[in-house]
Amino acid sequence: MIVPAGRINKLFGTEGGVMLSLYPVFPDDFTTDIPLRVTIDALEVPLWCERFERRGQSGATATFADFDTERRVQELLGLEFRIELEDDDEDDEFYLEDLIGFAVEAEETGAPEKFKGTISDYYDSDANPLFELETGGRRILVPAAEEFIAHIDFEGRTMHLVLPEGLLTLE
Repeated sequence: MIVPAGRINKLFGTEGGVMLSLYPVFPDDFTTDIPLRVTIDALEVPLWCERFERRGQSGATATFADFDTERRVQELLGLEFRIELEDDDEDDEFYLEDLIGFAVEAEETGAPEKFKGTISDYYDSDANPLFELETGGRRILVPAAEEFIAHIDFEGRTMHLVLPEGLLTLE
C-alpha cells in the first residue's frame, strides 16, 4: 500500500541535501532500501536515499541518488512524497468482540433444531469468555470457545455454532 508520507521542504547544505517534513504514518524503522516516490510531470519517480538522517519526530534530512546539484534538487522542493508500507490487512488475526452484530445460526450436538439470531455482546474473561446471543426474543450466554465455532463468514457477517446438548434450551 503506497501512502503519502511527507513533503520535501527546502535545501539543506551544499551537496544536494534537502529537509523533509514527515507525516505521522512515516515508519520509525525506515531504511534506504526502499525509495520515496514523487510525481514529476505526471510520472512516478523513485527517489533512492543516499543519506537519510532523522531530525526529531517529524523531520529528516536526505540526499538522493541522481539529484546531486542544487539546480536538480530545486525540482523536488514542495513535492509530497509517498512510501510503500506493508499491508497490515493481510493479518488474519481478529478479536472475538469483532463478531458482535454477526448473524448466528446455532445448533446443539445431536438435536435437529437450529436457532437463528445475532451476537449482541461479548464478555471478555480469561476464565470464561462469553457471547450473548439474541434468538427468539431471548438472550442466551454461550461460551466463546473455539471448539464451538464451526464456521465464520467475515464478508457475509455470519457465524455457525455447534454447542453442547441442552445449552440453548436451558431455562
